[in-house]
This record gives sequence, C-alpha cells and structure tokens, in this order.
Amino acid sequence: MRLIAILKTSLACGIMIILLSCSSKTKVDLIIQHAKIYTVDAAFSLAEAMAVKDGKVVALGKNETIMATYEAKEIIDAAGKAVFPGFIDAHTHFVNYGMSLQTLNLTGTNSWEDVLHQCSDFAKSLPEGEWLIGRGWDQNDWSKKEFPDNTTLNEMFPNRPVLLTRIDGHAIVANQKALDLAGLKPGTIVAGGEIIIKNGKLSGVLVDNATDLVYQKVPGAGPQQTLKALLNAQANCFAVGLTSVNECGLDYPMVKFIDSLQKKGELKMRVYAMLSDNKANYEAAFTYGKIKTERLQLNAFKVYADGALGSRGACLLKPYQDQPNWSGFLLSTAAHFDSVAQLLSQKGWQMCTHAIGDSGNRAILQVYAKYLKGKNDLRWRIEHAQVIDANDLHFFGDYNIIPSVQPTHATSDMYWAGERLGKERVKTAYAYKQLMDQNQWIPLGTDFPVEDISPFKTFFAAVARQDAKEYPAGGFQMNNALSRESAIRGMTIWAAKASFEEKEKGSLEPGKMADFILLDTNLMDCPIRNVLNAKVLACFVNGEKLYTADTFGQQGSKKP
Repeated sequence: MRLIAILKTSLACGIMIILLSCSSKTKVDLIIQHAKIYTVDAAFSLAEAMAVKDGKVVALGKNETIMATYEAKEIIDAAGKAVFPGFIDAHTHFVNYGMSLQTLNLTGTNSWEDVLHQCSDFAKSLPEGEWLIGRGWDQNDWSKKEFPDNTTLNEMFPNRPVLLTRIDGHAIVANQKALDLAGLKPGTIVAGGEIIIKNGKLSGVLVDNATDLVYQKVPGAGPQQTLKALLNAQANCFAVGLTSVNECGLDYPMVKFIDSLQKKGELKMRVYAMLSDNKANYEAAFTYGKIKTERLQLNAFKVYADGALGSRGACLLKPYQDQPNWSGFLLSTAAHFDSVAQLLSQKGWQMCTHAIGDSGNRAILQVYAKYLKGKNDLRWRIEHAQVIDANDLHFFGDYNIIPSVQPTHATSDMYWAGERLGKERVKTAYAYKQLMDQNQWIPLGTDFPVEDISPFKTFFAAVARQDAKEYPAGGFQMNNALSRESAIRGMTIWAAKASFEEKEKGSLEPGKMADFILLDTNLMDCPIRNVLNAKVLACFVNGEKLYTADTFGQQGSKKP
C-alpha cells in the first residue's frame, strides 16, 4: 500500500511539473521550426526556429530552445527549408505595374510586325474608340534595331487613339489619332524631349518629356480600376517574396489613396513612396508634411536627370558610339536640379534622382556634393547609377551618396551596351561592385515593370551576371559581380536602409517586423543556375501568411 501511495504521489508530481512547465511557456502567435533561417543581422547568423507575436519577431534560436520557451497558436515545420527576410525592392513603379496588367503586354515581341499583330488582337476586346494602351516593346530585340514609325498603325486604327510605351518608359510610339488629340505637329519643340520626324512627318515616336504631351490626354483610371491594379500588383509581389517596395514617382493624391487602402486593411504591401518632381507635389508635401505609418512612408522626391540608354536619351559626356553626332540630353536645366537640391536640403527630405548616362550622373553628383558638404547620413540616392565615369566614382564615398541599382538592367542591356558606349566607357557601366565598395553597401531593385518583377532574377543577375539563358558563359564583366551574401543584403537590410527603415525591417531580429519568406531553394548554397527556378512556398507580412504556394498547401502547418 505504501508503494502504491508513493507511485501515486510521484505521478501527481510529474503531472504537476508538466502542467507547470506548459503554463510557464510564453504564448506567441506563430513558431517556425526546423528551418534554416538567414537572419541577415550584422553577423549574417543562422537560426533553426523563430517565434512571432503581434506581427513582430520575438525570438530566434535552436529548435529545442524556442519550443521549450514558447507555445504558439500555429506551428510551421519548415522541414529544413530556407527562410529569409521578406525581399524589399528598392526601385519599382508599383502603381504603373498594376495598371500595366490591365493593358497590352508587348514584352518579348520580336519585331514591329509582331507588335502590330498583338495590337490587332487586343483591340477586339476594347469598346469602339477606346484608347489602346500597351507597353514593353524594345527595338533592340528586333532584327531591325531601329525605332518604328506609325504608318501602319494609322491605317489599322484611324479612329482609335493608340499609345505604345517602350520597355524603359522613356519613349512611345503613338498613332496619328493620339497625336492629333495631343495637338502635336511637325516643328513642335519640347525641352528635355525629342519628337522624331521621318520624311518631314511625325513618325509617332516621342522620347522622354515629349511623351507627356500624349500621356496627359489618356483618361485617368477611376478608384475601382486603381484598386484592382494595386491588388493585382500586390498579389504578384507576395508570390515572388516581395513584402516591401520603393515606389519611385507618385503624385500626392495617389499616396493618400494608398494610405487609405492600407488603413482599411485592403492593401497590405509596405510602400516607401517618392513624390514626383512637380510643383503640386512640393506644395502638398510641405503643407501636410511627411507620412510615417506601419506600412507607408513618405519622405522622398524622385527627380529625373536624363532618359534611358536603350532609347538614346541617356546624357553622355561624349557622343554615342553608334550615333556619333548624338550625346543625349538632360531632362531639366542645371538650375532646376540645383533648386530642388537646395529646397530638399532645407526641408530635410531625401532626394532620389534617376541618372543613366555619365554626363547625367556627373551633373547630379556635383549638385549633391554642393549641398551634402561631405560625410552625412541623409542617404540621397542616385537611381540606376548606370554609366559612371571612372573619375566620378569617388563622389559616392566622399558624400555618402547611395547608388540604387537594378542588376537585371545589366543583363538586359549587355547585348548592345558596348555598341552604345564603346569598349572603354562600358567598363564602368553597371559597375555594382565598384559602387558598393564606395560605402560598403548597396540597395538592389528591379525597376519593374521595366524589368521582370522576380527578385530571383535580381539575385542571379547580381551574382552570376548572366541572363535567364545563362548567357554569357562566365558572366558579363564579372569584376562587378556581387557575392551571394551582398546580394541578399541588397534585397533586404540594405534596401531597408536606403529608405531609413533598417531598424524596423530587412532582417529577422527580436523586435523587428515579422516579414519573411519560406523558399523551396536555398539561395545561399544551391547551384547558382537553380536560383532562377526557386519558388516561394509561403510569404508573411507582420506574421500574417499572405501567400501560400499550391505545392506547400497545408503541409508543415499545424495547430497545437
């Protein structure tokens, strides 16, 4: 009897210990276990498990430690898969991308005839007389690498306005109906733009500032169409692991519209917004001030120095190798850039300037230097920093100017960049490693919809310096390739730093936002060619699962 009593007492004590052990665990919302978690902290350390509560990371560590310390409403067994912080695209046109999903996609067309054929098919779905809008053609991909003209387009659509934007957004071809609505005639002059004439007539091709004359005649999208565009863009972003985007160039009302959608819980994408360089935006910004919420920050202006290399609008110090009488042009006067820099310096806003050509970059770097006055933490940015004269690289380090680059631009342009620039000048084009060395960090983006939205292509282009077909063998100018770690940092913590948000997101550390992704491929140790086939299994923003791949489904997730 005494033995039975002892056993009963021991069992009761054991049960009590178990109950006390369970009750002493800290309650959280989510635990990820059996993972290979790349925290992207200062040491680029690894963890096996992570606890999340109220949208924030609570703790990371060994599986046993996390499971012994925390109990969760949901536990996900990652089965050894890689977890990274949510990717941040440091340069996008998120709104335009969403809008483009509702228009004709001309990306990958192999000739002007192909473009015309697709226009004919697409027009069948449009009401009579409605604008036909398309984007994505690139004459550099055609056997006849010349701008088209609108002769056939006019014949096909005499009563329907047509506007087709080049892949880089810096040139369009419009039919006569659209040109008439814009009031364009031969001899029209536009500062910072070009209207191309062929045989004494308007060819329909407009470059840079001249494109605005037609764009302003296109009917604006209503709230419901805009909402649909934003939600479509958001869904595609989550599917490829993007949890934050830098939106490069919006008007103030659109920023407020995004803010309203986020506050209602309809839009969950995090957005760092830059206002476009115009009077109305300056007045609104300085009247109502900056915006800082959990999902939106407004703290910057986007300025354009020049156009694009592909449409020969980039401003070069010496003429184009393949057009010796042409050097491109600046889109505004030097006085304008100076006045904007002075104003933003006084008001404490970030200045982010699109600069492609070496002359465009030099003009902006010199203006930045004037107002930054040496080392600083203002984080003024050069967007693209695509062609830099070797003598100008020092500006980035001397004045802590941030080069915000898009690696897939290099692998898209490499086929013809040498023809445009010549053998010597191309050596300091797309020079991402040299640029990174100036400040020891560099944010990466895509510039979508100019390039593909995929961050995996960004990573591959940065590291392998090849296109999706693994061309060229050995990579393009590999002296400027980035390491895998630098590429991941550029897509996470350094992209967050470029928008002053590195203390909130960009790495998985206690107290930071629980934005993370679970991948089927470990980008850090897989054969580099496998990166292009990597898939997102799950995407979380604020600890909320917002995308799950069909192949992942319910596996690995369980309620305790």
